[in-house]
Amino acid sequence: MLPWLSLRTGRSRWTSQLHDGINACGRAAFSICSPKVCIVGSGPAGFYTAQHLIKARQDVEVDIYERLPVPFGLVRFGVAPDHPEVKNVINTFTLTARNSRCSFYGNVNVGKDVSIEELQQAYHAVVLSYGAEGNRRMGVPGEDLAGVYSAKDFVGWYNGLPSCQELSPDLNCETAVILGQGNVALDVARILLAPTDILKKTDITQPALEALVQSQVRRVLIVGRRGPMQVACTIKEFREMVNLPDTRPEMMADDFEGVKEALKDLPRPRKRLTELMMKTALEIPSEKEQERQSKASRVWAFRFLRSPIEILANPDNSRTVGIRLAVNRLEGSGDGARAVPTGEVEDVTCGLLISSIGYKSLPIDPSVPFDSHKAIVPNNMGRVQHTAGLYCSGWLKTGPTGVIATTMNNSFDTARSVVEDMESGTVDVSAARPGSQSISGLLEERGVKPVTFSNWEKIDSLEMSRGEASGKPREKLLTVEEMLQVARK
Repeated sequence: MLPWLSLRTGRSRWTSQLHDGINACGRAAFSICSPKVCIVGSGPAGFYTAQHLIKARQDVEVDIYERLPVPFGLVRFGVAPDHPEVKNVINTFTLTARNSRCSFYGNVNVGKDVSIEELQQAYHAVVLSYGAEGNRRMGVPGEDLAGVYSAKDFVGWYNGLPSCQELSPDLNCETAVILGQGNVALDVARILLAPTDILKKTDITQPALEALVQSQVRRVLIVGRRGPMQVACTIKEFREMVNLPDTRPEMMADDFEGVKEALKDLPRPRKRLTELMMKTALEIPSEKEQERQSKASRVWAFRFLRSPIEILANPDNSRTVGIRLAVNRLEGSGDGARAVPTGEVEDVTCGLLISSIGYKSLPIDPSVPFDSHKAIVPNNMGRVQHTAGLYCSGWLKTGPTGVIATTMNNSFDTARSVVEDMESGTVDVSAARPGSQSISGLLEERGVKPVTFSNWEKIDSLEMSRGEASGKPREKLLTVEEMLQVARK
């Protein structure tokens, strides 16, 4: 069947279901029908948006649609296994999901199983919060060689993201290079170098743990195109690297020439981080620290002012054996400083290369405006441009920046925009919308069986009990098929 014919048929079915929804509320009782909001994506942005909407209006009903059978997005699949405290936010999200005015529909692929247009017809407002599941490419020769991975996929592999379980990275090399100096890059470096006795007490997946036990990686270089005053990581993550057991840092003193004089003009968080990097690079460690470092079997280092030019291959061009880097200089200062190639190059031997230069959002539906250059949905305070009743929150709104607290604030802002538009009449909530009543019908016709939050709790319970049996907080199910099997018991 032609796509346009299929869509037209779906729309006519929807019309009859819409009429059913209107009749259910009663034609004379539009004013008492609840405003219905749909949120696409169940990561932090989706749940924070839902939380604020439910709190702001006592009559609003929120439905959250998620492509996977399990909720929580990057809290589950992005946060490092050895950062369990960051995952405590799941407790707050669970309270929201259990609210009588909130429903979760997992295993629903919006854009494929149901269109944005169908959601817009069924709900008063639609909020897109599906995050950034794409990779920014380096754009250099050789980046598709074996041994080259995106940080997004590598993190997904050790955190149990179903689509990354076939990754099976080859860790049979001494040196790994990570391109990028943000928190994700440091997470990856830490997981590669951390003693597995520490990791086996986390919720890292069993296949990843077994691979890391056998890993030959002993040296990790964390490479950035700019200087020490432009690194994107935070002091917490850098301090964790400094204190990581059985490792020692190899920072280069020359990288900090002239930095001390610039410290006074830096904002406090940047100043504290830079001071710690300088101390690590320039000061002689205490006797106790020297003893610890002398026994370390693994090494990590920052390399500044380097940009990738080419991934180097072995003679038969089957896998990477190194990377060619351009040596840069800085033009300007502070966060606005630009890296400019000097013409010098440097070759680094490595058998594992991980690109941590950023996630990016992808378009979900041709009907939704999308800025492919910025990889965001163009918006004003979360209101999607030129599309009344359509909103966005999280990384889809801002680009992949900040931490969970940043996402919380920007999601609350979007929720406030939704509420303001309802109260001003920009979004007309006086006429009834059928919400999940019509969408559930469409999904049933299309053979899609959603996973409810109580279904997810069956998965959660099994994962926790499996983890307890092996001394871990959780042992995740790794395939969608397994998840669905447990959810539907």
